[in-house]
Amino acid sequence: MKSVQLISKKTIQEIYKPVQSSAHKGTLGHALIIGGSYGKIGSVCLSSKAALKTGCGLVSVFLPQCGYQIAQIATPEVMTITDKDEKHISNIVFDCHPNAIAIGPGMGQERATKKAFYQFLKSNKRPLVIDADALNILASNQKWLSLLQPKTILTPHLKELERLIGTWQSASEKFEMTQSFAKLYDVIVVIKGVPTYIIDSDKIYQNTTGNAALATAGSGDVLTGMISSFLAQSYEPINAAIFGVYLHGLTADLALPTNGSESFIASTIIDYLGTAFLSLR
Repeated sequence: MKSVQLISKKTIQEIYKPVQSSAHKGTLGHALIIGGSYGKIGSVCLSSKAALKTGCGLVSVFLPQCGYQIAQIATPEVMTITDKDEKHISNIVFDCHPNAIAIGPGMGQERATKKAFYQFLKSNKRPLVIDADALNILASNQKWLSLLQPKTILTPHLKELERLIGTWQSASEKFEMTQSFAKLYDVIVVIKGVPTYIIDSDKIYQNTTGNAALATAGSGDVLTGMISSFLAQSYEPINAAIFGVYLHGLTADLALPTNGSESFIASTIIDYLGTAFLSLR
């Protein structure tokens, strides 16, 4: 296994591009979040709000019709596009022009959704983050991995990673298998865990922020929105992943003294993003 590079505050300060005084919403990127299904629209709401709160100028969501009112009410700043189907995604068609896309949160694995995902991968040329159900669909259809754009970012937790690359017997074997996978498909793999690692070909980055408070429903959806936001703002894919993971963990570190672990929820991550950004200056 190659040596591990620690992601420090200095690392992030070198990556971070503060908003310029001449900026407007059109210069700060447009992210599109694709996902949601009946009963799981909250995933997309968390991702899209996190994308906005991470500095993205414009954010759109694509979800089934049952999510329209929910998304409009939950985050009025987000633009909403709906599928023709009521309860799940069946045909991914949109007329906006995002700078980056995230797909998977709450998406489900209906047959029509799998087909729509495949058609999307065949035509997509934009920077992409793949999470949750989209990862599980890929794991069951590994030939589709060849359709991914170079440096697509995959964000699996350990079980999702196992579905993608197979079972490992040791930590070193896990990293070796993930590196081989990342090289074969030219992707970046964010292994969510304690700590979170980012694999980019031969390079391994270890995050240094975060604590057990992040072990809560929706935490990964927030991270997906954050990374897609940085991609849309023209950060290089590896820097978008590094910045997103570090800032995500930093919110939990900042919140812990006054919030505690038990009452920390995914929305708390979003609430503390402003404080996290200010701490970098």
